[in-house]
Amino acid sequence: MEIAGEQIYPIGLGTWHMGDSSAEKTAELAALSTGLVQTTPDAKVALDTAEMYGEGNSERLVGEALKTIQRDTIYLISKVYPWHASKNQLPQSLDASLKRLNTDYLDLYLLHWPGDIPLEETVAAMESAKQAGKIRNWGVSNFDVADLKALAQVPNGKNCVANEVLYNLGNRGIEFDLLPYMKEINLPLIAYSPVAQGDTLGNQFLADELLQNLAKKYQCTIFQLLLAFAIRNNDTLAIPQSSNKQHVLANFAAANILLTADEWELIASHYPAPTKKQPLAVL
Repeated sequence: MEIAGEQIYPIGLGTWHMGDSSAEKTAELAALSTGLVQTTPDAKVALDTAEMYGEGNSERLVGEALKTIQRDTIYLISKVYPWHASKNQLPQSLDASLKRLNTDYLDLYLLHWPGDIPLEETVAAMESAKQAGKIRNWGVSNFDVADLKALAQVPNGKNCVANEVLYNLGNRGIEFDLLPYMKEINLPLIAYSPVAQGDTLGNQFLADELLQNLAKKYQCTIFQLLLAFAIRNNDTLAIPQSSNKQHVLANFAAANILLTADEWELIASHYPAPTKKQPLAVL
């Protein structure tokens, strides 16, 4: 998939809840390092983090992992709190994130969710950071249609290059209006929680006979099948989180699972998209 002219592998690395436990650090670093070296000559691996995650702990962990690779081989994303997205505070938050990440620039900096600071001020701060070379591009997260339309009305608002929202087979609300609108304005989707793993919904998927049969046919796991569903249209970056390097490799392999159009339709009909507007799902 592509973000602002950059070719990105459709499955990346999420880091929510990573970096908080010293007991998990070795495994987490191994998982990140395993993922970061999967970059190919044709596409970079994306790694997604945020100042919110463990109040900087995730970024510190990522910073350690980045010491082992060549920085320009990966696509690094972080996010700013809405209340830090002002003209004065955003540069400070960005500098703090860069220091924790052990890098001097981000490929993509996202406003984590809509807040009270005027979008015009946030966009101006993002544009200043871009001009300073501290970020290559900026985007948003957890923005619904109305939010994106409001963003487009402010100066330079159309320079937004991505929107990161919750999306998986069990949470298809964005397919009613948000995803069609994003396609209309050529705004790529970054899908967080793309497999709904570990919750009631995830357990429901594991018990589903249709998914079990398809997973058996394609010699993959159900979670790999769910990842393949999230990226099936070739315009989505899915960012599953895993602290297990074998799971990371399995996640990346999911990009190679190619179901037929009829099989995708069968899955989609089993977990239908909504027929009316839904509140934007968030975690």
